[in-house]
Amino acid sequence: MKRRTFITLLGGAAVAWPLAARAQQTAKLPTIGLVGGAIPSTQGTWIAAFVQRMRELGWIENRAVAIEVRWAEGRNERYSEIAAEFVRLKVDVIVTQGTPATIAAKQVTSVIPIVFVGLGDPVGTGLVASLARPGGNVSGLSAQITDTAAKRLEILREVVPGLGRLAILANVDNPAVVLDMREVQTTARTLGLEVITLEIRRGEDIAPAFEALNGRADALYVPPEPLVNTNRVRINTLALGARLPTMHGLREYVEAGGLMSYGANMPDLFRRAAEYVDKILRGAKPADLPVEQPTKFDLVINLTTAKALGLTIPESFLTRVDEVIE
Repeated sequence: MKRRTFITLLGGAAVAWPLAARAQQTAKLPTIGLVGGAIPSTQGTWIAAFVQRMRELGWIENRAVAIEVRWAEGRNERYSEIAAEFVRLKVDVIVTQGTPATIAAKQVTSVIPIVFVGLGDPVGTGLVASLARPGGNVSGLSAQITDTAAKRLEILREVVPGLGRLAILANVDNPAVVLDMREVQTTARTLGLEVITLEIRRGEDIAPAFEALNGRADALYVPPEPLVNTNRVRINTLALGARLPTMHGLREYVEAGGLMSYGANMPDLFRRAAEYVDKILRGAKPADLPVEQPTKFDLVINLTTAKALGLTIPESFLTRVDEVIE
């Protein structure tokens, strides 16, 4: 072998060796499988909040921990595929957002710890035995969506004078949304409101649902969940075209043109989810970690949307709002 060739090969080996060593090192890192229910543009800030808190806790990405993010794009069938992939990858923890993603993960593994974020009703959907003692391999943070349904209706009545007919746009393939819808229906009837339910299961169902509504409602209640989150701009555009004030459960929907929202602060919940993961990576078991509830709720209103709808928002109401979008 010529000397120059030998040196070249040796140099290549010297370069390749550290790369191989780094690959082996990366393979040994604790790995988190994170399921994004919608798309990066709608939930990227939530994931960023999680990663930032992990970093603060000493879990620096690609140095102390590996984070594998997969996006379901609001399609329920994707959750099972993602969960199965995470099992094949032998991740150490699965982090889920939303009820369908958590159910899918629980169906494929009873061993890998699962930390959920922002579930509407983890007890009502059977994912945990109780908030205090979740049992099994699942725990996390509830969003109390069903518990705050009555509050959202109360706020909606305050802002929409003469509210008599309420439409609900609900993805009925999501068990948490079904529970929320039933709570809203019960509360609305006690308030003497007529309720119209628009059932959707995929993005293609949204426009026909609005066409079927055809002026039969005074306002629209939209339970938050990944399919709706993915299509939130389209939903709000159609609602505005139909002159329908909208009530949402998350502030991000109001940023996308909805009228208002009242609900848990999702970036805060994702930061707190990182603390669950930190405990689990240090040896804690999900069964011993009580489900936590939100400590921060946001009341947000979009005054540009209110103006487009011809609504005058009372000053007394604006003084109670956490954030005004103009």
